[in-house]
Amino acid sequence: MTLNSTVAAVTHRIIARSESSRTTYLDRMRAAQSKGPARAHLSCSGQAHAYAAAGPDQSHLATQPSGHLGIVTAYNDMLSAHQPFETYPAKIRDAVRSIGGTAQVAGGVPAMCDGVTQGEAGMELSLFSRDVIAMATGVALSHNVFDASVYLGVCDKIVPGLVIGAQSFGHLPAVFLPAGPMTSGLSNDEKAQTRVKFAKGEVGRDELLKAEMAAYHGPGTCTFYGTANTNQMLMEFMGLHLPGSSFVTPGTPLREALTKEGAKRALSLSALGNNYTPVCDILDEKAYVNGIVGLMATGGSTNLLIHLVAMARAGGIILDWQDFSELSDVVPLLARVYPNGLADVNHFHAAGGLGYMIGQLLGAGYLHPDTKTVAGEGLENYTHEPFLSDDGLIWRKGTDSSLNEAIVRPATDPFQTTGGLKRLHGSLGTGVIKVSAVAEEHRVVEAPVRVFHDQLAVKAAFKAGEFTGDTIVVVRFQGPKANGMPELHSLTPMLAILQGQGKRVALVTDGRMSGASGKVPAAIHLVPEALDGGPIAKLQDGDVVRLDAVTGALEILTDGVLDRAPATADLSANEFGTGRDLFTAFRRSVASADEGASVFGV
Repeated sequence: MTLNSTVAAVTHRIIARSESSRTTYLDRMRAAQSKGPARAHLSCSGQAHAYAAAGPDQSHLATQPSGHLGIVTAYNDMLSAHQPFETYPAKIRDAVRSIGGTAQVAGGVPAMCDGVTQGEAGMELSLFSRDVIAMATGVALSHNVFDASVYLGVCDKIVPGLVIGAQSFGHLPAVFLPAGPMTSGLSNDEKAQTRVKFAKGEVGRDELLKAEMAAYHGPGTCTFYGTANTNQMLMEFMGLHLPGSSFVTPGTPLREALTKEGAKRALSLSALGNNYTPVCDILDEKAYVNGIVGLMATGGSTNLLIHLVAMARAGGIILDWQDFSELSDVVPLLARVYPNGLADVNHFHAAGGLGYMIGQLLGAGYLHPDTKTVAGEGLENYTHEPFLSDDGLIWRKGTDSSLNEAIVRPATDPFQTTGGLKRLHGSLGTGVIKVSAVAEEHRVVEAPVRVFHDQLAVKAAFKAGEFTGDTIVVVRFQGPKANGMPELHSLTPMLAILQGQGKRVALVTDGRMSGASGKVPAAIHLVPEALDGGPIAKLQDGDVVRLDAVTGALEILTDGVLDRAPATADLSANEFGTGRDLFTAFRRSVASADEGASVFGV
């Protein structure tokens, strides 16, 4: 199938834009790989320190040239998605010993849960935790004793941080090992309805807690299609997972077999063998375009418009939001998974899942078929599904037809002909919106604004009954420089109530929304942010704004707004408490959202 002309054009533009920085990056990686196995250059004392606690592997590490695998883990047992990783290192060690190799946990990285910190001060650390994870990955691998690496991480900032860190050691092979989603509990739609009832005062906190715990009830990733599960999709589309491994539930024989095979696969790709495949060769311009196509076709999380930019820059590849916008204009939406539909990721996986979607997109010319992956040359490998047989783990060709067209559709008959995300631009600045869950009748909102400097003030105004007509709620001073760009997902239930009352409502902010952004139109990630004096800092109550997710326009309709001096805000309360004082340097040096909101340079 001929590659779609827009996909080809965007890819060529990214390659040309990135030529200098990508060449510099690859030159560094080639220099690193030319030195050979790193631990051979360690002093005897250095090797003794590295292997002192290796138990039965100690002598093997000191005397044998076989492969040594580094494990970077984001395990903690507070995150349901990461709790299964507690047992992974032992399984990985056993797996690589069976092929004559060794493995050690190189280091741990932090992993925080946005679901816990929503609406709380801790959320102001969330985005910055991605770059901390990248740095912690660098520290973990800095001992320079490994021939390949595996990464244990799932959730919102963790996978992007691990990818950024892995690319600093891009001369090593890298395989990402997921934990899988929890089994389905209370449906996401029922949970959301209970949240709305609580916001209306129709049910108490006891009923709310009961519903939440019935939805989030066991080990594994949350089952809605938010940032965590969007990360898992990307790892398949970009070739860093084993095919079909993203949505296999924890604690199953297939999950364990995939974990062990992933570890062995990582070592098989090292420079010690004949199939050397470093991660710098997998994560090229085509892989990132494939990732963006997957994001659009699945209606994935808006957070990835920040993370993918930062991830790509770590490998010398320069993406911008225009690339996302042009791909969204041509890539069809093939999936309906909550909050874009009623199904959860387990239903999606059963209906054909990522393998079916990759097959459809390849067949329609929306994906680069010739990328390198941890499964071998070519993305066609990712149309296959894993199974357990009498001979162990095998892959078979996946389904060529949807098993539930209410959840996944063929490329010839999509849910909509454009992708799930849209770039917005106009006199108010540049931002993004997730449109896949927004009904067509709500995609254009023109209304007076109410301006707030924090989400608590919005909630207070809602409780006081101040939203009596069509309103665009503006929440500013929420950008990365102001307070770390927290998610504002806790505003969703009250805005949904206003929309349900027949009011035309929208949110405009220089902050973020959750990967579970839903039916209320939200123009987010707005740049320039208010702290930089962007137009959002010049708005006043009553100014009229037009958000048009159809044409991609975000305009101030009131005359004279841009002639005003920008507002200022007292942000001193954001400077301390809940660890925020430790991130002052991050707030001072962070790049804008459209540049990845990273503290790292290009």
